Order: sequence, then C-alpha cells, then structure tokens
Amino acid sequence: MAMKRAVSLAALGLASCATVTPRPEPQWQMVWSDEFDGDALDPANWSFEIDCWGGGNNERQCYTDSPRNASVANGLLTITARREDHTGPALPPYLAAESDPQATATRRFTSARLSTKGKAAWAYGRIEVRAKLPQGQGVWPAIWMLPEANTYGRWAASGEIDILEAVNLGVECDDGCEPGGENTILGTLHFGGQWPDNAYDSTEVSAPQVLDGFHTYGVIWEPGRIRWTLDGEVYADKVNSDWWSSGSKAPDAPFDQPFHLLLNLAIGGGLPEERALGGVAEEGFPKQFAIDWVRVWQCEPGGARQPTCRY
Repeated sequence: MAMKRAVSLAALGLASCATVTPRPEPQWQMVWSDEFDGDALDPANWSFEIDCWGGGNNERQCYTDSPRNASVANGLLTITARREDHTGPALPPYLAAESDPQATATRRFTSARLSTKGKAAWAYGRIEVRAKLPQGQGVWPAIWMLPEANTYGRWAASGEIDILEAVNLGVECDDGCEPGGENTILGTLHFGGQWPDNAYDSTEVSAPQVLDGFHTYGVIWEPGRIRWTLDGEVYADKVNSDWWSSGSKAPDAPFDQPFHLLLNLAIGGGLPEERALGGVAEEGFPKQFAIDWVRVWQCEPGGARQPTCRY
C-alpha cells in the first residue's frame, strides 16, 4: 500500500482535540470486549489464520497457531514475531482451494494473525484497542477490519478499514522522519473495484508518543462517516464522498455492512521495506505486539445497522 506524506497532529490542528467519548446508557452500550484476563486465547472470540502466503504484500512471515506466536498472560495478549524458519500452507484456504491445497512455502519468520471472522462482526460503532507497538526495521503491526462477506465483490470492492498501521517504528531514516526515528501511524480505507482496480484513502500522522508504552487506537464509524482516534483524539475524518464500490451504487457502500476485526504482526512486505532504511533487519528478535484490551460500543445494538443516536 502506498502512503501519503506524514504530518504532525499539531499541524492538523488536532493536538487539543477533545476526547470523543461514547455517550452513557441507553444510547451507547458496550456490545463486545476481550480483556485478555485468562491464560489462553478465548476460542469463542478469535481464530488463527495459518499460512505462509505473505498477506498479498510479499511479507516474510508464516502465521501459525503456536503459543510461541500468540499467548495470553498477565492481562495481555502478546503476538510475538520470531526469527525462525517455518514451513506451512503456501496460501490461505480460500485461495488454496482454487489452485493447489497441498502447496507449502517456507519463510524466515513466524508470527500470528488473529481474526473474529464468523464469531463477531459489527456494522457501525466505536472500536478501540489499547496496545503497545513493536519497533524495528521491517516490523508492521496492524489493527484492521474486513467485511464478514464479500457483499460487493472481492477485495477491495467490499472494503477494508485499517484502524492502525505502523511500520519501522523507532528507526532512523533518510526520507524525512523526525529526530528519534520513524513515529508515524496510519488510518486507511481500501475500496473501489476488485484488485487491481482497487483504490484507497489514507491519513498518516506523526505521533511520537506511540514509541513509548500503551496507547488506544480506534475508529468511530457511523453511516457515511468514519473517524480515526489516538487516545480519544480524532486525527482523521472521512465521509462517503471519499469512497465508492464498483459493486454497488448505494451511497455508503462498501462501508454499510458488518466487518470483523483482525490483529496481526507482519514482518517485511512492500510497506515497511520501501521506507526508512529499507528491507528487514534480522537482529533484535523476537518482536512483540502487546494488546491490553479490545472493546466495541454501539448505539442500540439491536438496530446497529440503523443507529438512532449520534457518534
């Protein structure tokens, strides 16, 4: 994915933005959460995606279901990327079924990608994740959403909502990053036609605070409008005139249907390898993406597709 040039939160006039807080009952209700209070991932909430495909981005990891790559302890979900050779399915199931289901691939890293697909999905609401992001050249944590069904066609006609992406955090670079290293985060929508006729709209901002400790990343999603937040402050705002779908003339399509949530830590791929110092630095592993909690609020959950209160 290509990106726009980063600007600071202050430059966007957002440094003093008021926190956007869901209104109290009865308008707002928390409809889903995972606090990661146990000693294992809850299978009622999450599934592992297992493959060595590279996410369609030439990423360098195999995703596994090993506790070495995703574990729950001390109130945290920790996704761990390791420098270790691994062989697994070459393609995700939906692609393998169309070619060679038995094909395998070997990659130089392992990690985990978790999904609520088939278990929890939402149309509209406020989705927030409190997390601590890993750093290093080639490191690519992501909090994002995909449609529960390809209602308007395959990617990206049915949409994608990237709540948070960051690459190469903390890395010194030659392409204009601030002193202290790369510190930008991105909020992005993917839409338009099916690949390769897809389109995107991305906002990238400089946020030095994300280099230190836990922060809350979120979106506020209402019919015809999606806003991105960092620690409750809005840093990006997109409306339905900013997106479209080849699969529907409905004004809000494709962002008018249920989406599920994904959490993953990729290593390498086009986005991080084209920036900062380039490539993937193999030292400093393992890398850890720590998630404190995931929470979803909606207006009147029974009528989530037609909210009756403002976000």
